[in-house]
Amino acid sequence: MIATLPLTFLLPLAGTLILAFFGARLGARGSAGVGVSSVALAALATALLAHAYLAAPEAQTLTLWRWIAVGDFQPTIGLRLDGLSLTLLGVITGVGLLIHWFAAWYMHGEEGVTRFYAYMNLFVASMVLLVLGDNLLLLFLGWEGVGLCSYLLIGHYYRTAANVRAAFKAFLVTRIGDAFLAIGLFLLFRELGTLDIAELLRRAPERWAAGDPGVELAALLLLGGALGKSAQLPLHTWLADAMAGPTPVSALIHAATMVTAGVYLVARLHGVFLLAPGVLWLTGAIGALTLLAAGCAALAQTDIKRVLAYSTMSQIGYMFLALGVAGFEAAIFHLMTHAFFKALLFLAAGSVIVSCHHEQDLRRLGGLWRRLPLAYAGFLVGGAALAALPLVTAGFYSKDAILWQAFAAGHGELLLAGLLGSLLTALYTLRLIVGIFHGAAGSDGARRAESGKGLAHGLPLVSLMLLSTVLGAWIEPPLAGVLPAPQHGPAGWHLALEVLAGSVALLGIALGAWLFLYRRAWLAERVAQGRGARLWRLWHHGWGFDAAYEGLLVRPYRGLVSGLRGDAIDALGQRPARLAGWLHGALSRTQGGKLRFYAVSMVIGATLILLVMVAAA
Repeated sequence: MIATLPLTFLLPLAGTLILAFFGARLGARGSAGVGVSSVALAALATALLAHAYLAAPEAQTLTLWRWIAVGDFQPTIGLRLDGLSLTLLGVITGVGLLIHWFAAWYMHGEEGVTRFYAYMNLFVASMVLLVLGDNLLLLFLGWEGVGLCSYLLIGHYYRTAANVRAAFKAFLVTRIGDAFLAIGLFLLFRELGTLDIAELLRRAPERWAAGDPGVELAALLLLGGALGKSAQLPLHTWLADAMAGPTPVSALIHAATMVTAGVYLVARLHGVFLLAPGVLWLTGAIGALTLLAAGCAALAQTDIKRVLAYSTMSQIGYMFLALGVAGFEAAIFHLMTHAFFKALLFLAAGSVIVSCHHEQDLRRLGGLWRRLPLAYAGFLVGGAALAALPLVTAGFYSKDAILWQAFAAGHGELLLAGLLGSLLTALYTLRLIVGIFHGAAGSDGARRAESGKGLAHGLPLVSLMLLSTVLGAWIEPPLAGVLPAPQHGPAGWHLALEVLAGSVALLGIALGAWLFLYRRAWLAERVAQGRGARLWRLWHHGWGFDAAYEGLLVRPYRGLVSGLRGDAIDALGQRPARLAGWLHGALSRTQGGKLRFYAVSMVIGATLILLVMVAAA
């Protein structure tokens, strides 16, 4: 059965090649068929692998060929199947299939459908390679592949300049993190002599003691790469602008898969991070800060997708918080459930946007719950899971596991941040649902909304709704023996923490209903003037990070470039080149094709040579 493993990335890759070479002949419908069917076959291969692995849960490695052989450096193209890679593989191909299918409805009538599916399939192939690679070099290849596909898909609507800028911004910011990761890989290879993940985890405790400066530096560099890809402070500014791409792109890349690559990296290299307790605590602290900052920013957004983008940052912050307290299983569990309910929310948002004739400003929506019943149900179920509604949603169980790990590890400050984040999550979720579906319609697009129809529209939404309920929480990732066992806190306190977390979520829902349904006018007055207005603007602009980076980095760099254009050293170096160009031009003008000029030139030249010879004699 392990021989089936390469199909999980070869099939989407084959879809990309077919679309690249024959897409023009296939047309939009045929391109969608190729794009969806290739991922469906990869999902089928994953299901067969899961059935075989769960029957005999033993990690297996399949080496396809040796990549490079330079002395002791001999990385292979090898794939490793264990509980962690299988969990991510299920999310990528399973949720990816539903999103690809929904995209067939969403992209109907759009230009560039062939290009869209080619890039989507290439992304799935790259992401699968990232999680299956048995060495860090292959992982890095997939890591860069998903970054490239993200750039291409964010800029899908390239005729709009703002979309191109958003794509470039995402590419540039994530490259900063990738540079840290690449340096970290060099350091690991220098110190441990291998990039094979299993061998690296075995050698790390032999080479380093806990807290050794070398392992702390290596872990810090790896963390830098994870922060960039997973949009955590301070490398988070690209994600909200990345919503410029089509909504299925936001669902697949920027909610369910690519932005969780940093979580996967830290979990996969847990042995290195456990030897670096300082960096591990920093991971949790960054996650806590991100979940709070992004939760506040989500409260002040007016675009549906930007609310969900900041929500994604916040929820990944929970995963980093869990990683920081060594709750690796809890982080991966929340990664899985988050893929279910956040993909549902993005697809439901896409349904609203298309149905309202591409209107996505909350201030211009409203009153849609009767017109768009399926999208409304999707937002209710997905929003309940996002807000961790107790007992009935998948999000409650995964978020509770994270809070319990923070409590068991004795990190009260991180536990408090997690509880406060739950309150913020419930608030912005209620604001989003009320703004879209309740009140009066704010535009002709909302008043003329038409509900989506067809299997491609309905089945992905219904499937993700089921997975976002308690049914999704019953899917237990097979992580035993792959990641360190979760910590156990004081007996009898787990139930009390569950009650507390559930109460905070319910309090947030009740407060949100009171503020956004019954005190809406009062709240609007408070944020229209005075301190409330200043705070709202600060949150609306994402705490001013973009403005700060513009002032501290972008403008000084542009000024430096402008100054170097007239640099004296450059001018000095250009003078020989300019002289050579002038001489070339002068000699070229002598070649005019006129025989008389050539004859006179020869006579003058011969005369000059004779005069020189006579003078020399």
